[in-house]
Amino acid sequence: PALLWLALAPLPGPAARAELRVRVRLPGGQVTEESLQADSGADCVSLELRAADGALVTLTADFRQEVKIFRALILGELERGQSQFQALCFVTRLHRNEIIPSESMAKLRQKNPRTVRQAEEVRGLEHLSMDVAVNFSKGAQLSSHIHNVCAEAREAIYTREEDVKFWLEKGVDGSMFEVLPQGSDLPELQRCRLCQDRWKPCICSYSLSIEWYPCMLKYCKSRDAGGKVSSYKCGIRSCQKGYTFDYYVPQKQLCLWDEET
Repeated sequence: PALLWLALAPLPGPAARAELRVRVRLPGGQVTEESLQADSGADCVSLELRAADGALVTLTADFRQEVKIFRALILGELERGQSQFQALCFVTRLHRNEIIPSESMAKLRQKNPRTVRQAEEVRGLEHLSMDVAVNFSKGAQLSSHIHNVCAEAREAIYTREEDVKFWLEKGVDGSMFEVLPQGSDLPELQRCRLCQDRWKPCICSYSLSIEWYPCMLKYCKSRDAGGKVSSYKCGIRSCQKGYTFDYYVPQKQLCLWDEET
């Protein structure tokens, strides 16, 4: 495999932080650099890459709290009255085996850092209806990473009712969540791409893709002198996955990318 474990380089100390930079090919053919960071002490990993449209996309996986946070910093359209950039945060439940553990990520090394990588497996597009807003000042109870990752998106942090139910069962304080207006509550609520009036509320769609991430560990078998077989971690499998998030905005001006092309 092109990405190998360096068993010869054990990490210093009980908890380690590590960063890996990987060159990744985007769907349009451009090459971007993706940063992968792992902190085994905090039991979290994050990946960051710049998408073809210039948006900076970050995924943070908080294994301890079973939370994943997607953040997008989208370049604004200054000529249409938008600010320099717009920040969005989408918070969803982290399931087991979605991404390799933090201590494994911290040990990843590359044989050839110049190699341009493409994911071995394309996982299906996930379409998520983000029907709940998260209160930024209370969000640290859900995951301490929300405070750092979503600071620019404090008015635009979204999650889903089904994930909220899971976290409430774990004892998270429900007062940080606010259910957003739905199409069923407001029959006149349109999708933003169909809405003509820039100042009307609508349902916005935002799509992002994590082009390359270590989604599974690979195991190899070895046989000792006595013929006993044991397995050891010998590499990773890489995946690509796309997400589309639908969520309520109080005015279409906050969703100018979502237009019929």
